[in-house]
Amino acid sequence: MSLTTWADNGWLRPHRTSPQEIADLLKIVERDLHDARAGGLSEDWKFGIAYNAALKLCTILLYAEGYRAEKNLQHYRTILALPLILGVARQGDADYLNACRSKRNIAEYDRTGVVSAGEAEELLAFVQELREKVVQWLGKYHPVLL
Repeated sequence: MSLTTWADNGWLRPHRTSPQEIADLLKIVERDLHDARAGGLSEDWKFGIAYNAALKLCTILLYAEGYRAEKNLQHYRTILALPLILGVARQGDADYLNACRSKRNIAEYDRTGVVSAGEAEELLAFVQELREKVVQWLGKYHPVLL
């Protein structure tokens, strides 16, 4: 599959981004990484904040490629677009983030105490690494957006 096929299926719609929009989304990522590391938060909440940062990074990738996910299954499609943009070697990352999406939904809507400290830290470390990859990718493929 490709992003074009996804758009043809109605899963994505065209989106024209700007350097300002990308900068604003990167600021949200930085805020979320900072806030998730703050003391006094539950592991569930740290995980949710880190998940939001990861979702924003995937959103940046889609926006840079000229798309945004439709509202129906928006998080799911935004995450699963990751290997379509960064390459199939990143499929495991999309699978991991999709599992995080499910866990975050349980912690957000169903019950507390779902996330361990290790899981929250693992996601935070993953997001930091993904942020570096996304910024490198932007520099290579869409430098005008940085």
